[in-house]
Amino acid sequence: MKSAQIREAFLNYFAEQGHTRVASSSLVPGNDPTLLFTNAGMVQFKDTFLGQESRPYLRATSSQRCVRAGGKHNDLENVGYTARHHTFFEMLGNFSFGDYFKREAIQFAWQFLTEVLGLPQERLWVTVHISDDEAADIWLKEIGVSADRFSRLDEDNFWQMGDTGPCGPSSEIFYDHGEDVPGGPPGSENDDLDRYIEIWNLVFMQFERSADGELHPLPKPSVDTGMGLERIAAVMQGVHSNYEIDLFQALLKAAGQVVGCEDTEEKSLRVIADHIRSCSFLIADGVMPSNEGRGFVLRRIIRRAVRHGHKLGHKEIFFYKLVPALVEQMGEAYPELHEKQSIIEEALRKEEEQFAKTLDKGLALLDDALASLDGTEVPGELVFTLHDTYGFPTDLTQDIARERGLTLDMAGYDEAMNAQRERARAAGKFKQDYSDNIELEGSTEFLGYASTEATGKVVAIVKDGERVDTLEEGETGAVVLDRTPFYAESGGQVGDSGYLQAGSGRFEVTDCVKLGGHHLHQGKALSGSLTVGDEVTAEVAGDVRQSTALNHSATHLLHAALRKVLGEHVTQKGSLVDSERLRFDFSHPEAVTAKQLRAVEALVNSQIRANTPVETEETDIETAKSKGAMALFGEKYGDTVRVLSMGERTDTGTFSVELCGGTHVNRTGDIGLLRIVGESGIASGQRRIEAVTGAHALALFDEAQQRLDHAAAMLKARPDTLADKVEQLLANNRKLEKEVAQLKTRLASGAGGDLTNQAVEVDGVKVLATSIEGADAKSLRDVADQMKSKLGSGIVLLAAPADGKVALVAAVTKDLTKRLAAGDLMRFAAGELGGKGGGRPDMAQGGGTDVESLPGVLKSVPDWVKNNIK
Repeated sequence: MKSAQIREAFLNYFAEQGHTRVASSSLVPGNDPTLLFTNAGMVQFKDTFLGQESRPYLRATSSQRCVRAGGKHNDLENVGYTARHHTFFEMLGNFSFGDYFKREAIQFAWQFLTEVLGLPQERLWVTVHISDDEAADIWLKEIGVSADRFSRLDEDNFWQMGDTGPCGPSSEIFYDHGEDVPGGPPGSENDDLDRYIEIWNLVFMQFERSADGELHPLPKPSVDTGMGLERIAAVMQGVHSNYEIDLFQALLKAAGQVVGCEDTEEKSLRVIADHIRSCSFLIADGVMPSNEGRGFVLRRIIRRAVRHGHKLGHKEIFFYKLVPALVEQMGEAYPELHEKQSIIEEALRKEEEQFAKTLDKGLALLDDALASLDGTEVPGELVFTLHDTYGFPTDLTQDIARERGLTLDMAGYDEAMNAQRERARAAGKFKQDYSDNIELEGSTEFLGYASTEATGKVVAIVKDGERVDTLEEGETGAVVLDRTPFYAESGGQVGDSGYLQAGSGRFEVTDCVKLGGHHLHQGKALSGSLTVGDEVTAEVAGDVRQSTALNHSATHLLHAALRKVLGEHVTQKGSLVDSERLRFDFSHPEAVTAKQLRAVEALVNSQIRANTPVETEETDIETAKSKGAMALFGEKYGDTVRVLSMGERTDTGTFSVELCGGTHVNRTGDIGLLRIVGESGIASGQRRIEAVTGAHALALFDEAQQRLDHAAAMLKARPDTLADKVEQLLANNRKLEKEVAQLKTRLASGAGGDLTNQAVEVDGVKVLATSIEGADAKSLRDVADQMKSKLGSGIVLLAAPADGKVALVAAVTKDLTKRLAAGDLMRFAAGELGGKGGGRPDMAQGGGTDVESLPGVLKSVPDWVKNNIK
């Protein structure tokens, strides 16, 4: 069976068993700040397992794209050198959310492996946790697995989400590759060899681990399973290495054709074939190469692939050329590869071109250092230099060192890296853990789409990280309601502010944030008190909400306008909208020109003037996508989504259609006006636009008009003729500057008429070192040329002090440049004056700041020449 057939057979089988097919989520987790990348099939269901969200189904199945190349789960160094390590892999999984449990999960797994795939039972080995008698009985007594192919293990068969939270025993299924492969069964002394390979892990979440370590039974035990597609494909195709399966063989052949290598066993070729998958999918999911976080991991993977191509003797740009082969293999299962193919190719090409500029220099430096290395350890300072100066990630240097039987001095590297090392390991910012949160049951019903005022009941109060019953006057905390009109911060929109009123108790809400499915109203009790169970009136600050809505709706129009003006490669990378302004981050490889910005702004404002109604619709995610709705980078969406459509309708569709749960205007005309106030780069391949709308945009125009009127008044001109007046003044100014420069040169030349008389002879060479008042750098150069001509043969140093600084020019006639260079004289003089300088052998310039030392420096020049001339 081909890999694609296995994937489809798995999903079809579980769909027939009542499971809902769920599409793979992004490699950028939308609901887990503890993860750098999605690394397992259960990540998108985490909140469901925690009881913080509900889904319209109790059974699910998916083929999830995963990356393990940074943070806790990092297989990067092993990729290409082992048979089963990858940066990217697909995880087939089936999940139960409080529906079926161990018996059904085991039966499903066994039936799929032995009946659907037809694997011989005698080749399968099963393990359970040492304490899990229930699972053991199901396997041995009901399924009929032989006791000779069954073992109980301890730590290897217990899974937990974190130090606290859901956890439980697991049951693993291994495939025996045969007696001709070294290794023993699971639990034996040599079970870490290659004969018995784990192909499926069934996790039985049946406990909740509390902070004291105690295990408490869950009211609704659940199931989370995972089977690596690449591993099961190797089994089904009768090969031992994942790199021998059909999918990898196609990529290896494509890579071999590009770099000129026919040996598909070549480790470097395997690295390239593996890395094109992770890099392409990461870019498709919105990650771009950068020096921080996820973007830095992506950069490391790209550069590792490029280095291995270089190692194979291919010095040309090549990596991006493998994208079509990947799309051919995986584009049907993952349509986003088709949609983003041009973006992926361009991002890879640019990153490789950038790295190519320094790769040869860095490799040459490393080769020279290793050639003279005393011992087998590469110095940490060298590892750091390669990283800092040449962009070599440490694992790339590790690769090269390993190939030569060397190790790295990581202690020395860590010491040299300091703050830069911390930035390179930006995964550290993903260290929060869900277990730090206050756990709450149920969810808050949001009423804010229809009203900014509603009644609700206090279901919980949080103070100093702990749940309390009452919040007294003057105390700060967070109030949780069963229903609320307050929008909780998400999707770039800030949380609402306002008040909660319960009898005499009045609570000021300064912000509203989400915790699972709940809205936490953060603020301070102004008077009276609030108690759990109180009925409250919740009132949002309507004017602030409306101003925020203007900015949020404008970001949708701005996004669509950018795509129309700059191209379809533009995707949102983040946003921040509040009542004052909007900030919109997006993917684009270069600065947006002033002309393009004007076009974007004009397009948005034309949509605002059209004053079309803003429409919202709740539907399932697949229907939304079929309507052309864009999902935003890094956002988590449930199965029911809110589709926002705004702008004019044409034959090609509505101007803007996106998924968004924020609050918006009723008609585009409500926005009033958009004015872009800034555009800048924030990372490689990412730009940021800042803008204002409504009254803030009008105020900006008023301020601009006031400044224009003020400038016109100072120049005694009308605003409509101000540009002509300024152009006239600039022309006059340039003319005056030219005349001043000419006068300075004449003055300096006049003063220099007798300068040759100040020259002294040093070992037969004429040396002139003097100061000229009122001269500038240009006039000094002119005078220096004149002095060389008058001296015929000689060395000249001229200085011009002004405004606390000293301008310097050194000149040496052609016949003396081999004996003494002007640049050397300049470095001496400028250095003595606290400055620097340099230049050609016959002419150099520089400057300093120690004006008081100038006479002494000029006086010392003859002696310096005497000691340094050849």
